[in-house]
Amino acid sequence: MNILSRRGCIVVFLVFAFSYFFSTLIRAITATLSPTLTQEFALNARDLGLLAGGYFLGFAATQLPLGRWLDRYGPRRVILCFLSVAVLGCLAFAWATSFGGLLLARVLCGVGVSACLMAPLTGYRRWFPLTIQLRSNSWMLMTGSMGLVASTLPVQWLMPVVGWRAIFIGLALLVVLAMVMIAWAVPAWQSEPSDAGDDQSPRDNSYREVWKHPYFRKMAAVGFVNYGGLLAIQTLWAGPWMMQVSGYSAVQAATGMFWINVAMLCAFWVWGLISPWLTRKGLTVEQMIRYGLPLGFVFLALNVAFGQAYPGVSGLLLVLYCLSCTTIALAQPSVGLAFPAALAGRALSAYNLVIFAGVFCMQWGIGLLIDGFAAFGWPRSAAFQGAMAVFLAGGVVSYMSFVLSSSQVNRVKTYA
Repeated sequence: MNILSRRGCIVVFLVFAFSYFFSTLIRAITATLSPTLTQEFALNARDLGLLAGGYFLGFAATQLPLGRWLDRYGPRRVILCFLSVAVLGCLAFAWATSFGGLLLARVLCGVGVSACLMAPLTGYRRWFPLTIQLRSNSWMLMTGSMGLVASTLPVQWLMPVVGWRAIFIGLALLVVLAMVMIAWAVPAWQSEPSDAGDDQSPRDNSYREVWKHPYFRKMAAVGFVNYGGLLAIQTLWAGPWMMQVSGYSAVQAATGMFWINVAMLCAFWVWGLISPWLTRKGLTVEQMIRYGLPLGFVFLALNVAFGQAYPGVSGLLLVLYCLSCTTIALAQPSVGLAFPAALAGRALSAYNLVIFAGVFCMQWGIGLLIDGFAAFGWPRSAAFQGAMAVFLAGGVVSYMSFVLSSSQVNRVKTYA
């Protein structure tokens, strides 16, 4: 493997982080824009969930070919092709005049930024020392949280000044700038000697070795439901929950989302600092997930039960829920390390497919449940509470599946 120098690692990390910042901003911006889009295009909860989920649908649809292309062509070439689609998606969203146009643009945006995390993680797997790969992943997620923070109050402040269409034109220009930086700084991809056929290289270009791996299967359920649900709430339903259930104004909801994302930014920064130390002390990723997720269930259950009666604590409970669930983010680099470097692109992309398929299903599913409960005559706030309670139950079931499988499956090997 071609391990980069310390300076090379820093430069590559910063360039990739710049593009990932804008990918997460684009991902979450619909939550802040939801009141405006709902009014301008007469959207209901089902439409809003589908619009936000359209991003993840496009994102998930690319993951399997993306993994093959990353292993074959390398991060730089692949991410530049994908980001050109993101530019088109941002411009299409800015010029959309109907819900169908918005949805198509969101799908294009999802396709376009779908390599913004997988490309760097694939590169880090080969270019960075093993000791800093968990840290690099956590700090990439921290950078993503910065993008989520930027999608809240800063967007809310810009809206009256320039409007949401101009914001998307600006995002298209900034993505172009990210492409220029990547073309300049990211190394070319070189085939590894092991690709010729030792026991650590894939025998073909398929996903068979990934799908059948017991460690991948163990992590799949919590990735789909719990990680997918965390992102669904963080990037969409936290804002409508605060407004519809707890009675927040649009500005108050944006402020609440701002603090959710700031808290997660800080959490990922801390995980980046301490995860190598915890690993050296013998605490595994599986143990961190096992201890963290139950706390998240408690905070979400409290919000479902008391979010309407005590609106002042609703935002705080959402912050605590998201913080408690950040341990699940450690699953992704752990999956990557369970496979040889020649399979890293496919392993990471396959797990990303699981996560973002989960985000799409959770976002749209919660919206469908809200409209379904409302159709039975439930008050709007009660419909939200019922939908979130169903999601919570699914999260507990997937967690129990993870715990049971953890007692039976151990990661067989960590590859350097």
